[in-house]
Amino acid sequence: MGVHLFDRKSGINIIFDEIYVPPDRRSRAPRFVSFALTNLCDLHCPFCYAPKHSASLGFEQVVRWSQELDKNGALGVGFGGGEPTLYPKFAELCGLLATTTGLAITFTTHSHRFTPKLRNELMGNVHFIRVSMDGVGETYERIRRRSFNQLFNQLQIVRDTCAFGINYVVNDITIRDLNEAADLAFGAGAAELLLLPEHSAHGLDLSTEQRLTKWLAENNGRFRLSISEAGVTDGLPIADPFVNEKGTKAYVHVNASGRVARTSYNQDNTILISSDEGILAAIAELEGECS
Repeated sequence: MGVHLFDRKSGINIIFDEIYVPPDRRSRAPRFVSFALTNLCDLHCPFCYAPKHSASLGFEQVVRWSQELDKNGALGVGFGGGEPTLYPKFAELCGLLATTTGLAITFTTHSHRFTPKLRNELMGNVHFIRVSMDGVGETYERIRRRSFNQLFNQLQIVRDTCAFGINYVVNDITIRDLNEAADLAFGAGAAELLLLPEHSAHGLDLSTEQRLTKWLAENNGRFRLSISEAGVTDGLPIADPFVNEKGTKAYVHVNASGRVARTSYNQDNTILISSDEGILAAIAELEGECS
């Protein structure tokens, strides 16, 4: 328990954990909420876990829920999908939330639809962009069926918009390119490399897990690295400053059908957000069912 200060432009977090906060002043919302704005995507990556049925969130719904989260202590929202740049009025949504809330606005994109026009519309209204890059060169092109050179050129437009990071799915194929991917990402101006061990019923195979653990040990300190909590195993080093903050206090996901879940990976237990009661009521119900 304490006071958590956050600057959405720089991403700086300062925690005063020795300060007592009365119950009526404590945040009710999770620190961060991700929204799958739409299930629509123009790529067909083989490891994609996103639902494939047609669904999208309503513009006014997302605005209302985000404003409710902001009033109750959330620090940021992240937009994904599907591909969020396919969502109608995407730039307008980011602009409205940037001016009517104190939330950090982030989103994850394959970046191939990132145009100078979109950059100009988003500048000043988004605070961090995550670009998916799985493998380098031919590896990337086999998975994404898009030009890797085009992706690299797109990063220049992304970099001109705001700070960005690279999301990198790690599996037995892409781990071979990890060294080169890190060099290219940070050479292009990325602020962070987020490693996403491929999510599957069996997780990473032992050989890939060992290679990733070794790579992390050798490169810790060279780059700003993060790893998805869903992919963490006992052998992978992590830093967790919020040791007492678990479950929905830290994070929830809203899928494109308007249901809250503990993560974007697990859609088995979800709660529909009621138009009358709002998103916090749905989160509280989810917490009760999962506890």
